[in-house]
Amino acid sequence: MSAGIHTRPDEGRVGAAPAGASPNPDLIGQSHRRSQAYGITAQAEPDFSSPSRGVLNDALDENRFLFQHAAPVMETLYDQIVNTHSMVLLTSARGMVLHSLGDTDFLEKASRVALTPGMDWSEQTKGTNAIGTALTEEEALTVHGNQHYLNANKFLTCSAAPIFDPYGQVIGALDVTGDHRSFHQHTLALVRMSAQMIENHMFADIFPKAIRIHFHTRSEFLGTLVEGIAVFSPEGRFISANRSGQFQIGLPFAALKAHTFSSLFGIPISALFELFSGAMPNPKQLVLHNGVSVWCRVKVKTAHPWSATRPDAPQGQQAFTAETGQGVAAHAPAKPPVKKMQLSSLQYLDTGDPQVSSVIHKLRMVSGKDIPVMILGETGTGKDLLAQAIHGDSDRSGQPFVSVNCASIPETLIESELFGYEEGAFTGARKKGAIGKILQAHGGTLFLDEIGDMPKHLQARLLRVLQERRVSPLGAGKEVDVDVAVVCATHKNIKDMIARGDFREDLYYRLNGLVVRLPALRERTDFELVVRKILKALCENGEQIGISPEVMNIFKRYHWPGNFRQLHNLMRTAVVMVGCQGVIELSHLPDDFLEELEHGLPNPIPSRLMGSIGPAQPLPDEPNTAPMPEPAAPEGSRLEDVALNAMAQMLRLHKGNVSAAAKALGVSRNTIYRKKDLLPPDVL
Repeated sequence: MSAGIHTRPDEGRVGAAPAGASPNPDLIGQSHRRSQAYGITAQAEPDFSSPSRGVLNDALDENRFLFQHAAPVMETLYDQIVNTHSMVLLTSARGMVLHSLGDTDFLEKASRVALTPGMDWSEQTKGTNAIGTALTEEEALTVHGNQHYLNANKFLTCSAAPIFDPYGQVIGALDVTGDHRSFHQHTLALVRMSAQMIENHMFADIFPKAIRIHFHTRSEFLGTLVEGIAVFSPEGRFISANRSGQFQIGLPFAALKAHTFSSLFGIPISALFELFSGAMPNPKQLVLHNGVSVWCRVKVKTAHPWSATRPDAPQGQQAFTAETGQGVAAHAPAKPPVKKMQLSSLQYLDTGDPQVSSVIHKLRMVSGKDIPVMILGETGTGKDLLAQAIHGDSDRSGQPFVSVNCASIPETLIESELFGYEEGAFTGARKKGAIGKILQAHGGTLFLDEIGDMPKHLQARLLRVLQERRVSPLGAGKEVDVDVAVVCATHKNIKDMIARGDFREDLYYRLNGLVVRLPALRERTDFELVVRKILKALCENGEQIGISPEVMNIFKRYHWPGNFRQLHNLMRTAVVMVGCQGVIELSHLPDDFLEELEHGLPNPIPSRLMGSIGPAQPLPDEPNTAPMPEPAAPEGSRLEDVALNAMAQMLRLHKGNVSAAAKALGVSRNTIYRKKDLLPPDVL
């Protein structure tokens, strides 16, 4: 496949870019030329001079909006790449690392090249690298092995995507970095999708009085990452659009600024309100200015009436918001939210497993009794979902549910995040200060996820808040009464932490009024029903997607180290692969999962099942050690043709041994199997 970009004669073949590593290899060459112009030498050692703690704190506070929306997405992304010798990084628009999550075995290597919070990874300081180059080019890309400018970084493979704020400006970058030997061609797609998810989350929060149009040419893609989002003022003036929206409309952000809702969608804004009037309006079709027909939903944000009347709301607190599907709500007075039965209710979660039923029975016994709940369980077992269900079935359900992940917030920020701060409390503090998570949960439920990761020095302060029901924001001279129900969760053994002195015993006994444990997915007796409920939740607009008995049987035998989070992500991908209607087969599952199935199940997958993704006969595992030739790639040929030529050449060289050919190409065997109908018949 494609070789790396070599701008200096001393670069060898080790670490050359695998196929699909970068959407535009010429970007690497341009970046190398910029790096030379900056005066950087390839032999330069990594700069370990970290900035002062105050500088990092200022950067974190300056990028608070980005961090709040990126942190949960980073966790989901990390769950998908865990145990791949990799780490996930979030940076500012200038390339400073703000936050990282990583495999412990890779963190030591990362520290050798200054891949830690506070370090600058712009092109001006590190030369060609995925973070700096993605920020400069404003384009998602991979920099692999020898494509890095500094020799010290050539053991890395890095995939980064810029993150755009709702005003079309680059606000930061998301990156996955790992050992160059663990390169996977799907990593860049995961990073790009995660960056888009962050952008869409920011859209939902930044325009409190705006009208949001969610649209796509296919109705089944509404509510997904690929939907377009366009934001307008109540008068119809264009405010913003996400990247998918710009693509579907066919105009860049700068050109869209001159437009209105009417000029883009062909009807006046008043007609939109009439079209979407009603309690639960279904998606409607509109025609864009370019003649493209799209399905649309309308969302308007209105303030909760109680947020403006709370007598104890601290100064500087912003109104909380809730979404409504009614376009007329922009002109109608806000109404109190109607309590609805949520999918996360305790009743919905009780799917027949005896252990789960016992947990739910205990929770119902203490509901409304002001008894704190501690949820134990492995990562991904649904502790957050159970916490929301506890809140949803309580008499506090009409009030806020505020979740704090103690593991995802940097230690330097968690105090201000929890307790809030007054104006001038520290360098870089925002005007009018900021309300903390505890006060945001006033009247409702505070969920402290991964409580075992709370810094020791804050445990005493949290204990005091729980005992006295009063909180003092940083820099404030007074305390504020607060009324919250507390639910916490952890996958750690708190009693062991107490024995080591890492967790306060008095705080533990304050939090564990009722301790419940959620079973791992592999331990549940209701597995099949759980799978079908997830599938039903993922299928919208009347989709009828089934799951084959063979796939269900394999799911039951798999150990699910990522539990529900892993299952949900896998099912979501499979649903997209199947389309609107059909049955999930093995061919719809991700390559890495299929490879793990071949080697990790107690019994091998029957050859008849593997027929949809590869040959029925077992393949030889003895790799051929012949050198890899350079694949022919005539100028102007399509990337697909180059890939097929390379596959054919490798298969001929290895006498049809798919395993050896795949290893030489740096791809999975299933990648070759999926292309078998396009390959010459003599190579298989």
